[in-house]
Amino acid sequence: MDLETLKIDLKGLKEGANHLTFDLDDTYFKAIDAPEVSQGRVHVSLDIVRTGNDFFTLDFHETGMVLVPCDICLELMEQPIETTQRLEVRLGTENSEEDDLVTVAEDEGILDVAWYLYEFIALAIPIKHVHAPGKCNPAMVRALEEHSAARSGQEDEQPMDPRWEALLKLKK
Repeated sequence: MDLETLKIDLKGLKEGANHLTFDLDDTYFKAIDAPEVSQGRVHVSLDIVRTGNDFFTLDFHETGMVLVPCDICLELMEQPIETTQRLEVRLGTENSEEDDLVTVAEDEGILDVAWYLYEFIALAIPIKHVHAPGKCNPAMVRALEEHSAARSGQEDEQPMDPRWEALLKLKK
């Protein structure tokens, strides 16, 4: 996917409702070069309402799937994505961003939505992402169990700090 297609000529939009669609693929994610997601397929539906000569409301709806590392085994896993976001844009004297209001220089009139699309996708990814039970890499799971058992065995050999023991009694 060519990132140039994600640059919207705001001044060229007609008054009222406008509709655009994009299909993001691995090429897009590699071109963005952000750490959280490097692969996926996401369909973007963008509704733009132009009110007056210098104000635009952009409603993004993104659905698809991205590949993210599993928190347990670190293998890539499919994470479904569905998000709806709104962005208010106006034409002004210079480019700026304040919360959900973006100002685009009127002499340029071009809004590049490539990074906004990525941010919306990244925000839609749950904090915890793990494979379904039994789907993790078995070799990695075994290694984790071995190291976890070794650490817990060491803790049993060392006596507990008396301060912690006192706190545990309060818990009961």
